[in-house]
Amino acid sequence: MLVSGSGTILEAMVEADLEVALVAADRPCRGLEVAARSGIPTRLVDRADFGGFGPGFDRAAYSAALAAALAESGIDLVAMAGFGTVLAAPFHAAFPGRVLNTHPSLLPEFRGWHAVAAALAAGVPETGCTVHVATEALDDGPILARARVPVEPGDTEAVLHERIKAVERVLYPRVVARVMAAVARGGAPADVAGEI
Repeated sequence: MLVSGSGTILEAMVEADLEVALVAADRPCRGLEVAARSGIPTRLVDRADFGGFGPGFDRAAYSAALAAALAESGIDLVAMAGFGTVLAAPFHAAFPGRVLNTHPSLLPEFRGWHAVAAALAAGVPETGCTVHVATEALDDGPILARARVPVEPGDTEAVLHERIKAVERVLYPRVVARVMAAVARGGAPADVAGEI
């Protein structure tokens, strides 16, 4: 699992008794602490070693290094959970069609980092979360499952985002469990689309 933040989705995966073989992060974060407390091996592949967060960031080299770190641990299916780095071709080439992501909108609407704010600004009556197979294109790829969340009068970005996260913490482990079962049978993540 790839994390960058608080690790609440990781906690949901652990509570759902899903096997998490490794938790990797792109920066020091609480998610690594959650993994360590749960007895899950961790790996920090720090963006700071590849140019950090500025224009000098070497995305391709970082993506290749992260892919190598996961391959060393025998990982064959990757779930991103609040992972803050868009990964380049070398990563997706190493795990073709086997990278999952969750996003706080009903994709294809409101792609990108500010999806919740964009939904509020657009005045939509509902938004939600989407679990999809990640590709090189940001918040693109086959959709595996979506869950709707109403936008309530007076919602702030923080309040709405927390309501979306509560749904995401139920949906994402369910989808990951189905994908793991499909992969164990020799299938692909995209095979579970529409099942959930």
